[in-house]
Formats: sequence, C-alpha cells, structure tokens
Amino acid sequence: MAKKFKRINRDRPYLNILDFLVKERTFLGIIMVGIIVAGISTGYGRAAMWVGFFFAAYATVANDSIQSLGTFIESNKTRKWWILWIFVGSIFLVTVTWSFVINDGDVTYQRLLNPDGTSDYPHPDKFSFFQIIAPLVLLILTRMRMPVSTTFLILSVFSADTSGITSVIGKSLSGYVMAFVLSFAVWYLSYNAIRKFFKSRKAHTGWMAVQWIVSGSLWAVWVMQDGANIAVFLPRHQSVFQFIIFATTIFLGLGLLFYLRGDRIQEVVSEKSRISDIRAATLVDLTYVILLIYKLFISTVPMSTTWVFLGVIGGREIAISLARKKKGKKHRNKAFRLIGRDFAYAFLGLIISVALAAAANKSIRDAIFQGITG
Repeated sequence: MAKKFKRINRDRPYLNILDFLVKERTFLGIIMVGIIVAGISTGYGRAAMWVGFFFAAYATVANDSIQSLGTFIESNKTRKWWILWIFVGSIFLVTVTWSFVINDGDVTYQRLLNPDGTSDYPHPDKFSFFQIIAPLVLLILTRMRMPVSTTFLILSVFSADTSGITSVIGKSLSGYVMAFVLSFAVWYLSYNAIRKFFKSRKAHTGWMAVQWIVSGSLWAVWVMQDGANIAVFLPRHQSVFQFIIFATTIFLGLGLLFYLRGDRIQEVVSEKSRISDIRAATLVDLTYVILLIYKLFISTVPMSTTWVFLGVIGGREIAISLARKKKGKKHRNKAFRLIGRDFAYAFLGLIISVALAAAANKSIRDAIFQGITG
C-alpha cells in the first residue's frame, strides 16, 4: 500500500528557503530598500542618525513586544486595539518625559551614561553602515519569530570596547538564571493551588484591573531598561525638538504594533500553556516586573530584558510540565523543546550581535582576534 503523502508543515519557521522568499517578497523588498537607504546615508552624520533611529524605533518595539506587552496583548484579544494603544502609549510618554526632565535631556534613565558623564556607548560623529543596518537585521530575525536580544544586537555596535558587551552579557545571564529559578519555584510549588483556583474558565472582573496595573508597571520599567536601545542613535542629551520626534515616533509605532496584534513574534507567547488566561498572564508579568525592578536599581548597566523574559516563560513551562499528573512525556518533551528553541534563538542573536559589533568597531575586532589567538 502506497504511503500517504505528508504535506510539509508550513507553520514551522521557514524550513523551505524558496517558500520563505516567495511568501516574504514584499517584506524582503522593504528590507532591501532599507539597506540601500542605509548605504546612502552612511557618512552623513545627521541623516544617518535619523535613519538609524527610525529603523530602531520600529524594530525594537516589534521584537520586544513579546516580553513587555505579549501577555497583555494575548489576554486582551477581544478588546479594541486602540484602547490598548492609548493606555500603553500614555505610560510611555509619561515615563520618557520624566527621564528627559530630571536627567537633563537623557531619556534612558542613565543607561547610556556613567556617573562621571562618560559613556560605554558613545554617540558617534560618523555612523558606520553596520550600526545603521543593525535594526534591519533585528527586523529580519523578528519576522522569523526569533526572540533575540535587542540590547545585544543594537547596543553592541555602539560599544566603545568589549567591556560594554561583556558587562551586558553578565548581567543578562544572571537575570535569565534568576528568572528561571523564581518562575519555576512559583509555578511548581503552587501548581495545584493555582489549578484549583483557576479551575473556572471565567475570571473575576477584578483580575482585569489587576492585570492592567501590573502590565502598565511592567511596560514603564521596560521603557526605563530598553528605551536605550532606541535612543542610542540620538545624542545622549536630547534637545526639545529631538525629544518630540523621539517620543512621537515610538508612540505611533506602538499604535501600529497593537493594530497588528503583536504581529508574528507574538506566536512565541501564544504557543505557551494557557497564557491567554488573564490570571496566568498577570502572574507571569508580576514575576517579570519584580525581577526587572530589582535589576533596574542594582546597577545602570543595560540588560537584555528578552533573556529575563525567556527565563520567566521557561521556568513556568518546565514547572507546569513536571507538576502535571498526566501520564507520558508528551507535555514534558514539548516544554523542553519550546524552551530549548527559544534559548537557541536568543544565543544565535548574541552571536550575530558580536559579529556586527566586530564589523563596526576595529578595537572589538582586535580584542576578539587576540582572545582567539591567545
């Protein structure tokens, strides 16, 4: 008997290169135009600055939506997109305006500035081609549903030397481990109680208020941490005119993000166990925001919030798979496979980030070469 024809699963991340090129021809055309614009603007300081900024504004928010806004979007799928946009957009405007006022034009809460006024990520007088295309690389990886670290990918190309990269890696890796352990403990130890309490499919109306408060707090803390990934293209102390463009651009970009409901990167959140339940989403966000607040205040070194988020999600998935009473290893294997894939993508993003940084900065190339040759 002839074997039944098995159709390739097109939902998996582009196993067929030709299929990817055909399906994404419009997107790839936009990327090619972006690369051409980046090439033309290279060498023209002010033009390159704004081109890089506009690329980074959308790329950063689009990729990082999974961690700061992913569970919020997923658990509010029935609500009008513009209501979510106004809520999140207003928090963003208040957060960056406060930093702009109290830090003399710095919108990053001193993530890009040392206490003595120096910077490990100096604003270049002349932008390199690799600095400008870094956000475009991020867009491509986002399109492929890869939850890579925006902090690594964009800040690395501005790092004055390898210390700016290694300090971020160290803080981010410790954040991932802390997030994984804390999330695992919360969900494993309280799994039965949570399952019993959440047994009713319909959540109490009070959960919506709690979730919006937690999500709003998470978003504000994320802006304090990762706003530097966008502002790195602009002067460390912005003028009022520059700040208006900065704030307006990102505010409108958030509107597009909510209109698209997170776009394809949202699937990284949607595929996780019952994350659309507003109660589960709130617990995930609460764990995440506690860790970000802790990391925010212990040092001003930038950190990959993506790695912390993956730790929170990963710890939860593994805890649930181990705590379930169901026979077999199906759920457990699925959890390990999803977490392994997410971490592999994040690590791939780190490798690409270091490669771009080396291409953009001779001192980093020399340091890497010396490290390899001994």
